[in-house]
Amino acid sequence: MSFFLKNTTDYLHHQKRFVVIFFCIFFMVGFIGIITPVSHQLFMKLFPVALLLSFFALLLFHSSPYDGKTVLTLFIIGLSGYLIEVVGVNTHLIFGNYAYGNALGIKFFNTPFLIGINWVILTIASSSITEKLPLPVSLKIIIASLVMLLYDVILEQIAPGLDMWYWARGVVPYQNFMAWFLVAVIFQYLIKKMGIITRNPIALTIILCQALFFISLIIFFRFAT
Repeated sequence: MSFFLKNTTDYLHHQKRFVVIFFCIFFMVGFIGIITPVSHQLFMKLFPVALLLSFFALLLFHSSPYDGKTVLTLFIIGLSGYLIEVVGVNTHLIFGNYAYGNALGIKFFNTPFLIGINWVILTIASSSITEKLPLPVSLKIIIASLVMLLYDVILEQIAPGLDMWYWARGVVPYQNFMAWFLVAVIFQYLIKKMGIITRNPIALTIILCQALFFISLIIFFRFAT
């Protein structure tokens, strides 16, 4: 299995340009599909596919070996992210009063299972972006966490319109952003504390494609309709 994964990873690294092009086209087609009335409902159902593709692509392009420590750390982040959301959505004590829609797929305890994977994606990608910066580890943690926070700020503008989640009275509380940043710092600290090398050649592509996808939808639905 390890031999197969190594050969697969080596092959994909040589195909980086094509993978980058694929994701650019994938999210561009997704944008067109969502804003087109005849295909809107179909493309709304593809958010889980986009998340899973992003997740597996990041894993396959991971630069360091998948030892037990790396696997355990990513598992802890995914499970913790999911459980934090479970507590948050059912008690309103962490992020505020919100409820998930249906866009992110199957839910357990009122929380989409894929939300844990989303925390892993954002943590890996944001950490990778700061990996090569000539800065102290503490600053890398803060910057990566701010990248994650900025992503959430963008997504909050369009999430209800995409049936991802909804806030009570339609207002995103400051509590959400403070809690999001705190959780991001904890996950980024864990990555550094465990010595996980997150250098990933497609991390920036993944997070930029997603951010630009949501920004484009925000602009379209607010100003073009």
